[in-house]
Amino acid sequence: MLLFYQILVLLALIIFLAIQLANLLELRPLPPGGPGGGKVSVLVPARNEERSIARCVQSLLMQDYPDFEVIVLDDASTDATLSILQALEAESCGRLRVLRGAVLPEGWHGKSWACRQLAEKASGEMLLFTDADTFHRPQALRRAVTALQEGRGDMLSITPRQELGSFFEHLVVPLVYVILMSYLPLRLVRTLRNPAFCFANGQFILFRREFYWKVNGHEAVRDALVEDVWLCMAVKKAGGRVLSFNGTDALSCRMYRNFREVWEGFSKNVFAGLGSSIPGLAAFVLFTAAFHLAPWGFLLYALFVGASGPALVLLPLLQLAVALSGRVLVARRFDQPTALTLLDPLARGLLLAIALNSLREARWGGGALWKGRRYRFS
Repeated sequence: MLLFYQILVLLALIIFLAIQLANLLELRPLPPGGPGGGKVSVLVPARNEERSIARCVQSLLMQDYPDFEVIVLDDASTDATLSILQALEAESCGRLRVLRGAVLPEGWHGKSWACRQLAEKASGEMLLFTDADTFHRPQALRRAVTALQEGRGDMLSITPRQELGSFFEHLVVPLVYVILMSYLPLRLVRTLRNPAFCFANGQFILFRREFYWKVNGHEAVRDALVEDVWLCMAVKKAGGRVLSFNGTDALSCRMYRNFREVWEGFSKNVFAGLGSSIPGLAAFVLFTAAFHLAPWGFLLYALFVGASGPALVLLPLLQLAVALSGRVLVARRFDQPTALTLLDPLARGLLLAIALNSLREARWGGGALWKGRRYRFS
């Protein structure tokens, strides 16, 4: 029975590796920038972003795109975000507009409400929603517009390079791309209209203006914590075309800076990302344990307890070789350190703890706390 289970695990890991390889081919880099194609409104919601907002806005103002505006909305920040933005606005010679957000209405989450207000003030033919903790290279906007136009897309999202500082950032944040590249065939996101196949990264989403309003924009996802994926679903339901590109050479992002932020940030998103479904979260926990933690257990058993045949020694080694090969390939593609892939069991174990905490907060803790707000799960 143990031998059969180990063979099953090996076959599953080979399938995951095949999906990773296909996705690495599918997720192409952004094309070189073209001449441009209409005005772009660059829209940035900001709440308590004093550590990163200046760098973000300055990088946006340095874009080499011929026609764009930058609008930032301060979403009731309690730190120095607004004063930093006002100083930048005064120095920008009219290239930057700073808005103060209205009171959060009932039934809305903060980011979607901020993005909705930004969209209403935008004048561009295309709308770029990007986070305040991002950094954009000068050609990022030009290249993204070229990709949207050449791909005849209605919505475009890119994967940035994730900046990693603390140990726990290095440990957990790379799993975002590992999980994405292992389980979701990205070609189906592009080629099928079925909204079950969706991917988007809210750190950078470019819309054709008319299609954004066709799906009712962020109002359509006003109560969704992972609004980016739900926006993708709305676009596909409306018959739109969704494009994804590797943008690690155009955009970077520092999501979190310490263990507490990693814990709270992922606790806010994991359960919501699984559809706020207890069966879905249970399946994720069991799946991770059965296929990603079990090989390490098999190896420890073979080394310290003793195995009844050479197959029970070689199979765990093959499983780990396949699994770690996939992790290394993903790390290299997204400009992440490869050495820490050896800590995969620790990373996945911590992710499972975060997933269970996400469930606890959603069902018995009154919702997740992030940047001074309590986020309840729909």
